[in-house]
Amino acid sequence: MSTRTGARTAPDVEGRLPEPPPAPDLTAAPPATAGALLRRTVRRHARSLAGASALVTVWQVAELMVPVLIGVVIDRAVVTGDVAQMLLWAGVFALHFVVLSLSYRFGARMGNRALHTESHALRTEVSAHVLSGRGARSDRLPGDVVSIATADAEMVAFVVRQLMFTVAGAVGLLVSAVVLAAIDLVLAVVVLVGVPCVLVATQLLSPRLAKRSAVRQEALGEAAGIASDLVRGIRPLKGVAGEDAAQARYRRHSQQAATASVGAARWEGVMQGMTEGLSGVFLAVVALVAGVRAVNGDIGVGEFVAVVGISQFLGEPLRMLTFLVAQLAQSRASAARIVDFLATPPLVLATRDEQGEAPASGAVPVVATPSLALRAVSHGPLRDLTLVAEPGAWVAVVAEDPADAAALLALLRGEAVPDEGVVLVGGRPVADLDVAELHAELLVVDHHVELFDGTMRSNVDPHGVLDADRLARVLRASAADEVVAQGPAGLEEHVRVGGTTLSGGQRQRLGLARALAVDPGILVLHDPTTAVDAVTEARIADGLHELRHGGGAARTTVVLTSSPALLARADLVVHLREGKVLGKGRHHDLGADERYRAAVLR
Repeated sequence: MSTRTGARTAPDVEGRLPEPPPAPDLTAAPPATAGALLRRTVRRHARSLAGASALVTVWQVAELMVPVLIGVVIDRAVVTGDVAQMLLWAGVFALHFVVLSLSYRFGARMGNRALHTESHALRTEVSAHVLSGRGARSDRLPGDVVSIATADAEMVAFVVRQLMFTVAGAVGLLVSAVVLAAIDLVLAVVVLVGVPCVLVATQLLSPRLAKRSAVRQEALGEAAGIASDLVRGIRPLKGVAGEDAAQARYRRHSQQAATASVGAARWEGVMQGMTEGLSGVFLAVVALVAGVRAVNGDIGVGEFVAVVGISQFLGEPLRMLTFLVAQLAQSRASAARIVDFLATPPLVLATRDEQGEAPASGAVPVVATPSLALRAVSHGPLRDLTLVAEPGAWVAVVAEDPADAAALLALLRGEAVPDEGVVLVGGRPVADLDVAELHAELLVVDHHVELFDGTMRSNVDPHGVLDADRLARVLRASAADEVVAQGPAGLEEHVRVGGTTLSGGQRQRLGLARALAVDPGILVLHDPTTAVDAVTEARIADGLHELRHGGGAARTTVVLTSSPALLARADLVVHLREGKVLGKGRHHDLGADERYRAAVLR
């Protein structure tokens, strides 16, 4: 008998690919629990699930009726030798198998389409959470997030297939009992009593299996994240001879994942073994009872053949129902991981207008060159900090403690709210700006540079909006033109994810070029030249000043740095120590302060 469980999506008869799945609604709040996520999956595909379940149920019943038809042929054609009956039932058989084949084909296609549509929707939802303007505050490694968006999303979507075959299996068992009752009431009673006993016995293992599955999914995701992190950082690790330590870390987590997987597989094996064993005993009892009834003359030869065939068929729906437990446990574990990730808070905090309140400062239009100001701000290590960058000014900040710089960057990105004071962008409090307005006026570029798989051109100008002259000026200002010139293909030189084939200085210059290409009204840079030599650093300082502040350009620039080349170009330098302003002025003037010299020359 057929034991097929899936079908692949393929082009239609005219060679056309299926239409892409509809875009999911990303405006609704995500489910709060794993069960709610699974229920939402079922609701979103209720119509497809109903149609697929109906067709697969027809297939299941058709499978059941095969031995019944064989019994009828034996009694009406083989035993009697009636050729007309033989031809008649041969035609019935052919028609029956057409229905059997087509019902499974189209039912499986409909169910698998719903499954893949839901997988796509969940991947989109997880990706949108990460890539939204507000971001996601999660401590998961990138590889673990990828695992959630792929393996876990697919496992959750499997609930569609689970329910489809569960419905078919349950109906198949019910119809089997009805057919057996028509043949012999004793056999029907045996089935109606035995099937629930098998199902109840296997259900006793489900809680432990669900727990083991959850541990396995988490361990596998963490191992995948560490592996991805290791591959991306292999060059720096080689530079500091840290390969052995990294390998030991990965080996430890990989072993934990392997142990968790073996533990879950062990319980899956126990459940599968119990299912097969109890099903075998049950089917043997049915066959034995049927044999005794046949010997006693209570059922005929054809009926006996039908009963034996039905007893063999019963194994398939029994497996469908019992394996549902194992599949559902894995789906719930993956659903819990997705729900936990979607519940992570945003990096950029909610603003008043996002919460439905009117902005305190009113609807002020975005200005071309806004100012940036921190007024008496206290947050984390920062104490009563006042810093003003007027429109078109270049302000440099020397922070002796990295914690001061981190706190300042968090405030400017909108990831934190000051305990006291206010952060103003274009004269408006950051709390009064929604994410789109904040990003339209202010770009904060971290020290760490992320490059994407593509070309140098696509990494600098992802949207392809720069003309040749503007692109050349951006590359020259960031000294990235040298990086481009070193590649055999120039701007079309391939760049791997993370820029693993480039040096730290090359990555840093391409990242700076990308920031300059955006041309924001306010640009905040954090240590943009730490990986380049002194000559290149001086060239970047000149190019940055020329592009954003020379030749009629008037942009506001804030640079957190201790580079003398960059500090010398600034209109104002603010020296921070222990979260407080220690001094303000031009770089040349502050050089008379021994504490300032120690900070920038260390």
